[in-house]
Amino acid sequence: MKIQELADKMGLTIHTIRFYEKEGLLNERHVRRESNNYRNYSEEAVERLKLIKKFQSIGCSLAELKEFLQDHDANAHTNLQIIDWIRRKKKEIESKKEEYNQMLDTLNKMQEYRTLLMDDPHKAQEMLKAWHAGSSD
Repeated sequence: MKIQELADKMGLTIHTIRFYEKEGLLNERHVRRESNNYRNYSEEAVERLKLIKKFQSIGCSLAELKEFLQDHDANAHTNLQIIDWIRRKKKEIESKKEEYNQMLDTLNKMQEYRTLLMDDPHKAQEMLKAWHAGSSD
């Protein structure tokens, strides 16, 4: 299939597919050049792009993705090694989740303070003092 057809099928841009190819995420199994130099993508390319999208959806970096796909292609890891990688990735995401929760707590307090500032400036000042006193722990 041609690149536009693949892009439409996968919900990607042509630029993204070319980038993946340039980065080595798609190889000769996935794309072949015709005599007119047009790219012709195999059904295997569709499966590869689905895998790439899946790993991006769990927050994998391009470097992680490259490493995983190389290991996947070479069948380089045992099931236990893959399970260990999944556990590490889950811990990483849990840590980020905690950071985001702290950010949301701060934003909620900021919003509450600004709302109080309009409705009851005295109460807003008390809240601000309490907040600063609590953050110096």
